[in-house]
Amino acid sequence: MAARAERARAQVRRIGARVLAGVGVLWGAATLSFLALHATAGDAALATVAGDGANPTQAVLERVRQDYGLDLPLHRQYLNYLGNLLTGDLGESYQQRISVTRAIGEQLGPTVALALSAALLALVLAVTVAVLTAGRRRWVRSTASGVEVVIASFPTFVLGLLLLIVFSFRTGWFPVSGNDGFSALVLPAVTLALPIAAVLGQVLRAELEDVLEQPFILTARTRGMRDTAVRVRHALRHALIQIVTMSGYMIGTLLGGAVITETLFVRRGVGQLMLTAVTTKDIPLVLGVVLFAAAVYVVVNLVVDIVYGLVDPRVVTA
Repeated sequence: MAARAERARAQVRRIGARVLAGVGVLWGAATLSFLALHATAGDAALATVAGDGANPTQAVLERVRQDYGLDLPLHRQYLNYLGNLLTGDLGESYQQRISVTRAIGEQLGPTVALALSAALLALVLAVTVAVLTAGRRRWVRSTASGVEVVIASFPTFVLGLLLLIVFSFRTGWFPVSGNDGFSALVLPAVTLALPIAAVLGQVLRAELEDVLEQPFILTARTRGMRDTAVRVRHALRHALIQIVTMSGYMIGTLLGGAVITETLFVRRGVGQLMLTAVTTKDIPLVLGVVLFAAAVYVVVNLVVDIVYGLVDPRVVTA
């Protein structure tokens, strides 16, 4: 009973430390992004009103600077920004004239669909290949590992271009761009999923081969259990814990890859929104998307830490 209470207190302390670290990550992301955007060349007021060939007067630019607080000293702008963040206000987009929260919300659906499809596909591919090749003959493992290394080393835009050339331009099986229907989602999801599946497959195969050497696996085999059943019902269950610890890597790769994939396939989404905001120097929108991505990363890692602590209590008391 006392040991259980001690483990519970250790878990609470561990979660509290992770939450504080997450707050630090969010503050760091907000601060570095704010400083980087203000250090780059370009006039945000001019970028705000200079679209469609407009030639704003100096008076108009001054009015824009006053309206958005761009005429204040940098430290005042930074403190105002942090103060607004504490109230949940991400500001208003210079270009779209709507709140940053609404701008992100309107683009969130396509990005979530793309990310979930890619994550599911990556997991299915990684688990299937790892289960089929772990512990097999050397040439089988070497071939699978070589293919995974090649795929993982491909830049995302190169992989996407190859898929477009083969499956859109030559065969016409899938549309080149757009968000219309399931067929438009296939190539972007495959582009995003393949590098992740390659990395996960290597990690999972190594873990499976370690598990397959354990005594309880030999016991299962001596009971007459078939090889496939041993791998799926016994070895895979233990090896998947390693995949849980890599969820942070997977989320980071999905978020970073979404910008490139959505741009390459001309899809609506948060990645495309981010790219447009950067090119038009829409500072509130860029900061909002960066904070959103950092928040997703922090929350996912926190959930993974909690789940990992429940699955393996040794990490809590270590």
